[in-house]
Amino acid sequence: MPFSPQTIDFLTMNRLNDSKLWFNEHKDDYRRFVAEPFREFTEKLLPEMQKIDPLINSVRISRIYRDARYSRGKSVFRENMWCTFGRTRELYYSLPCFYFDISANGFEYGCGFYEPARETMDAMREMIKGDSPLYIAAADAFSSQSVFELYGDVYKRNHFPDQSEEKCLWLNRKNIGLTALSTDWYMLFSDHLADKIAADIRQVIPVYDMLLAACEAGAKKE
Repeated sequence: MPFSPQTIDFLTMNRLNDSKLWFNEHKDDYRRFVAEPFREFTEKLLPEMQKIDPLINSVRISRIYRDARYSRGKSVFRENMWCTFGRTRELYYSLPCFYFDISANGFEYGCGFYEPARETMDAMREMIKGDSPLYIAAADAFSSQSVFELYGDVYKRNHFPDQSEEKCLWLNRKNIGLTALSTDWYMLFSDHLADKIAADIRQVIPVYDMLLAACEAGAKKE
């Protein structure tokens, strides 16, 4: 079954109650409205992601509760759920992946890094400054679409004053990726959500290709 208003209702109420007792009393709702739709969504989207990168073989779906090791002082339960599609991490480090996130605020999807290695970012910057064909293709793909925006923390000071404004949008980021935010509830609750996500991501495949190449180049310099 697709995501539904009950999915959002459950995430909202579970977070507001923030109680293991409440969650256990509504675990059947969690399975029906959250866990099962996520499983079906990832099963439908995975083949499309593997067309982009045949080495993608890892699908991760978040837990609904926070990791107790890192959640000191925070709520027990998340207000969102997410999934990622990527290569097995052992092949390289700091790998880019595709992601999808859902919460009461809507849904978010894209591709990029969570915590890229310094060598990865350095390799990407060398590609950009050297006008690598990979960067040119990525920049063209990004500028030709209107769905995704660049994400990533930006240095307070421009570290590359000799570079063009367009290149600095990429160069001055501490981490990087593409993100799309939507509150199109009709699409979120439809059977065509995975098709929509796949079609949008296909527009920016060259960006993923550049990030992956930067990761591989950075790993060689480690």
